[in-house]
Amino acid sequence: MEKLNIIKIGGNIVEDESTLVRFVKAFAKLPGKKILVHGGGKIASLLANKLGIEAKMVMGRRITDEETLKVVTMVYAGLANKTIVSLLQAVGCNAIGLSGADANTIKTVKRPVREIDYGFAGDMTTSSINTEQIKNLIEIGLYPVFCAISHDGSGQLLNTNADTIASALAVGLASHYKTALIYCFEKKGVLRDINDDSSVIQHINNLNYNDLKRSGIIADGMIPKLDNAFDALSAGVSEVIIKHADDLQNTDAGTTINQQV
Repeated sequence: MEKLNIIKIGGNIVEDESTLVRFVKAFAKLPGKKILVHGGGKIASLLANKLGIEAKMVMGRRITDEETLKVVTMVYAGLANKTIVSLLQAVGCNAIGLSGADANTIKTVKRPVREIDYGFAGDMTTSSINTEQIKNLIEIGLYPVFCAISHDGSGQLLNTNADTIASALAVGLASHYKTALIYCFEKKGVLRDINDDSSVIQHINNLNYNDLKRSGIIADGMIPKLDNAFDALSAGVSEVIIKHADDLQNTDAGTTINQQV
């Protein structure tokens, strides 16, 4: 089965021009089939502020009211997405920028109101990923670049977490490819000591993960990230890698997460 890399980059890369240019060059050189997923929350918040729209966050998640949806759509599906695509084209990588509405690639449902009303936030279902349509794009030699905007199939755009989109793409396409999910962020990987960038844990599996949690080495916000990684592995993804964006081409860098076999 052919390999497919699905790489997710955060706002810290998208928002810094020199970092983004450096990453784009590395992504273009990465061999084989690949998909890029990006956010851009800081840019959206800055634009919202300029327009007099208050950016509302609860537990790190954006409340997407009607006006905020307009802003995030402009930034994610517009400025950020097309900037990335144009930079990729400049280095010979034939990218195609997409929201979930384009070619009906990602269809979500509006998040139900419980304790918090997140507004126009989109949640994934088991049938959200249009695997055949995305596979068609990949097989004709295009490199999809997905932003964090999806749709509900009835004309409504929805703001959807980019980490979730990347994971769902990896799971959805696992029946066609050997999918690897790569999260690029500002650290070198999962660290034994948060203050020591050289303390990267190179391999985590479902056996030593519990030991690392019990000892307090893995705690707080890293737990849900790794829980999501193991969920993806259970659903057919071959491996999940957490690494610094500058180390994208270094196959020995970062933390590799896989199931114990």
